[in-house]
Amino acid sequence: MSRLIPIIGGAVAGGLIALVIASGSTSTKSVTTTVYEPAHGAAIPTSFAGGAANGRGLSINQIYRNASPGVVDIVVTTQNQNPGFFAPSQPNQGEGAGVVYDAKGDILTDEHVVSGASQVTVTFSDGHKASASVVGTDPSTDVAVIHVNAPSSELHPIQFADSSAAQVGDPVVAIGSPFSLPETTTTGIISQTGRSITAPNNYTIPGAIQTDAAINPGNSGGPLLDANGHVLGLNDQIETNNSNGAGQASSSGVGFAIPSNTVVRIADQLISGHSVTHAYVGVELTQSGGGGAQIATQPDQQGNSPIASGSPAANAGLQPGDLITAVNGKAIGSTDQFIATVDTYSPGQTITLTIKRGGSVHNVQIKLGARPASAQTGG
Repeated sequence: MSRLIPIIGGAVAGGLIALVIASGSTSTKSVTTTVYEPAHGAAIPTSFAGGAANGRGLSINQIYRNASPGVVDIVVTTQNQNPGFFAPSQPNQGEGAGVVYDAKGDILTDEHVVSGASQVTVTFSDGHKASASVVGTDPSTDVAVIHVNAPSSELHPIQFADSSAAQVGDPVVAIGSPFSLPETTTTGIISQTGRSITAPNNYTIPGAIQTDAAINPGNSGGPLLDANGHVLGLNDQIETNNSNGAGQASSSGVGFAIPSNTVVRIADQLISGHSVTHAYVGVELTQSGGGGAQIATQPDQQGNSPIASGSPAANAGLQPGDLITAVNGKAIGSTDQFIATVDTYSPGQTITLTIKRGGSVHNVQIKLGARPASAQTGG
């Protein structure tokens, strides 16, 4: 049984980022009533000590007991499409985790957990099993919604936090099924916020939460919880140089979760029956040392131009090396901020980019397109 957790090679936020950008909105592989907690001013880091009574957060045991009934184990069966000459397709199984989203039976997980699924089985914390159907998926944000017909006694939605309020050093708890061990609970802190990770279709997911809580194959799609036991994100990827005897990667203390604000936005669209669309610019960006988001100057390793042919960027006259410093007058300080800003727009909308080129400043209008199914390169 494979337990699916995408592994990142090299630095996550460095190097070139394939930006064929999205509006609307990676992981361990193998949502309508939204429970959402808005931010109330600046977040104050909480402690696990002292319990909830003194306003300092829950203990780890309290978090586990409150949240675990809303965390499920997910086993997915897929068919091997290339089993061999004249050989029938063979079933494969992968395992991940999910979060009960509402009392109607919607469960959130990572897209890569259920990708290509022919059968999905959910196991609740008390051992009850139920077949699940895939409601919808979005490879660009690695978010999926599955649905189960289960008794109301099995459905315990977990409240979602505002991921924009997360701060470095805040304590977190992860619950999932690493290496086929459901209900495994690990702890750590938020190591950093605003990371960029690569989606299954090679686009960039901005705003990811980095944590040192141990997550491993089988944790994909499970919750990363704050000190109040609310979901800050869905565990998605690890960066590692370690592997076990079966060749599966294991935790090195650098894990990433899809931010809850992204998860909620995409899940609500999928549950409502809408297809998720993403705006598309068509440029490949490199990190700029002087602020802003800079278009790469050289083709990538596959020989692709940093400005895709026929893309909105090409039609608007953007050039390799252009430094994007603002979108509709809003200053852009980094590549990640540019991606996140464009995420708020939709295909067909026109935006104005302020760019620096050869010592001059230009304002360029660009009509956003619809993102192709996959990016030319990964982040």
